[in-house]
Order: sequence, then C-alpha cells, then structure tokens
Amino acid sequence: MTERVDSAVIDLAELLARTDSPDAGALVVFGGTVRRHHDGKAVTAIDYSAYEPLAERSLADVEAEAMARFDILSCAIRHRTGKLEVGDLSVVVVVRAAHRAEAFEAGRFAIDTLKKTAPVWKREAYADGTEVYLQGETLPGAGE
Repeated sequence: MTERVDSAVIDLAELLARTDSPDAGALVVFGGTVRRHHDGKAVTAIDYSAYEPLAERSLADVEAEAMARFDILSCAIRHRTGKLEVGDLSVVVVVRAAHRAEAFEAGRFAIDTLKKTAPVWKREAYADGTEVYLQGETLPGAGE
C-alpha cells in the first residue's frame, strides 16, 4: 500500500483504482492545492512537514472513523510533505459510497478532521522573500 504521508507526488489514478467498487454509485474526490495568495501576500511555495509515524496513524484513524460514521465503501487519504509549488496537489481525499449524500458528507468530514488532527505543518514562502510558519487549527484537548 502507498504511504498516506510522504514527499511523493500524489498518484490519483492509484487511489481511484484502489478504491474502485462495482457497488459504488458515488465518487467524491477532494483535492487541496497550493494557491498563489494568502492574506494579501503572493505565495511562491509551501513547505509541508510532518511527524510521519504519527501523521500516518492520524490519517488512518480519520479513514477508519469516516468508514464507521458514514455508510460508505471506502475512504483513502494522501498528504504530501516537502516543498510544493503553486498549483501542486498537497492533499487528496477519495470517498466511494453507494449514494452521493453519504460520499459528500464523509469527504467533508475527512478533510475537516485531518486539518484539525493530523500533525502536518506548513511554512509559506512569499514573493517578497519572507517565510511564515502558519498556525494550524487547535488540536482537540490542547491547552486543557
């Protein structure tokens, strides 16, 4: 199986093939890409880093929770690390289900949950030569 978190280019065809099912009437694919602007600044690249063993487990947990919470056939997630240029695919969630409502709900749940829980960080580089580590969403239980 392909790693969930690493520096390799995301192979969407492999994810689609791995999740293929004749029982699926719905396929939802969410892809996050590096955009060229943030907070009024021109972004040139984003450098993603992760504690990969924990990030792997975190994404596997999100997949498993999506499977348990929604009536879906599969959920597969990939997140890249390393320096990505504007337009590069940084994260993908693929969900297959018998029906579209469940596929959309599970896909939204998966991307929103991984953004809150996965130990993946990003440093944005800007056209003016500055770089900033962006604070992610607060992890559940942090600061308690």
